[in-house]
Amino acid sequence: MEVVQIPQGRREKRKQEIRARIEESAYTLFKERGIDETSIEQICVLADVARRTFYGYFPNKAALLRSLSQSRIFGTADRMINEIMSNHSSTKGRMAAMIDYMEENLGSYDEIDRRLILVTPASQDDENPLRDISFSLQDRYADFFRQGQENGDVSTGFSAEIFAEMVAGTLNNIIMNWALDRDYPVTQKLEEARRLFTRVICI
Repeated sequence: MEVVQIPQGRREKRKQEIRARIEESAYTLFKERGIDETSIEQICVLADVARRTFYGYFPNKAALLRSLSQSRIFGTADRMINEIMSNHSSTKGRMAAMIDYMEENLGSYDEIDRRLILVTPASQDDENPLRDISFSLQDRYADFFRQGQENGDVSTGFSAEIFAEMVAGTLNNIIMNWALDRDYPVTQKLEEARRLFTRVICI
């Protein structure tokens, strides 16, 4: 019997589709029933995969949660920066669009998303995806502050890198405080951050 070889590209696409199906099913169940009340078996049934297949992607539910946290919450940051860079030419416009994006996204999140935000920082893994995403995001911020300095709409009194650290640190703290405290006035704090960034960074 002839064995049909699946091309590498199709195989990888298939793997990504299965992984996405597992994550989407898990998110749906977590939202409906809660994380602790959802079993791996229930996720497998909804995703229409065998338990063996599940464990081929995620060794346990904690690993699935970290992956969901990265893909649904923190992993969208790079796409956000790309959109902002493409759609806005001034630094002030980019900063405003970034705050608008965060206010809109956080406004659509609910309890499961708060839990996902808190999952990755608690990870003790040597390879922490949030750390890598955070460093990558700071680099992107530094890039557009550097561009702003070259274009004359960002102060040259400080380096682009320190501006990037200030922005990333402030926004990360606001997000974490929101995740920890349901009553945290996130929109008010983001608006304060908007004014701070505009006053300190932009000319």
